[in-house]
Amino acid sequence: MSRVILVTGGARSGKSTFAERLLQKLAPQGGTYIATAEAHDDEMQERIRLHQAEREASGYAWLTANCPLQLPEWVKEADEPAVLVDCLTLWLSNELLHAERELGEGPEIEQRLYARIDDMLDALAAARGTIVMVTNEVGSGVVPAYKLGRIFRDAAGRLNQRIAARADEVYLVTAGIPIEIKSRMVQL
Repeated sequence: MSRVILVTGGARSGKSTFAERLLQKLAPQGGTYIATAEAHDDEMQERIRLHQAEREASGYAWLTANCPLQLPEWVKEADEPAVLVDCLTLWLSNELLHAERELGEGPEIEQRLYARIDDMLDALAAARGTIVMVTNEVGSGVVPAYKLGRIFRDAAGRLNQRIAARADEVYLVTAGIPIEIKSRMVQL
């Protein structure tokens, strides 16, 4: 049985930094960093490079695995004591774009996304160790003008709700300040 911790917040809220520090505290011997970002352009390549350099400079024993699409499969099969997934919404975006390329437009895209969300929940049920998962809170913004954006926003909201329901702890990070919004002791 795994211990699942979800860290959510807006863009540039400090959620990744908090999640990294939290995992370092929970597993001082080292952990595995699951990176879900894909470098499609120079700016994203630079962001990834900076994140890698920051982790290396931290002195913490990070192992890094790149997992832009097969995240549920990785989580299910991993035998790691401490894992940080950064981030669920990037993974979901990768899944959406992959489904769009493969399936075109239509309801099959949404069906594929919800099936992948189910796969993630199944993976968490089978996982071992501590898993800290970072996600973006997308429900506080404007309604996207484009259909694909609305599909993503809706799927991300459902993903976040379902992971939060499964999680032992949930933190909301805003302006660099983490607020615990769910703990193991609270059961409804």
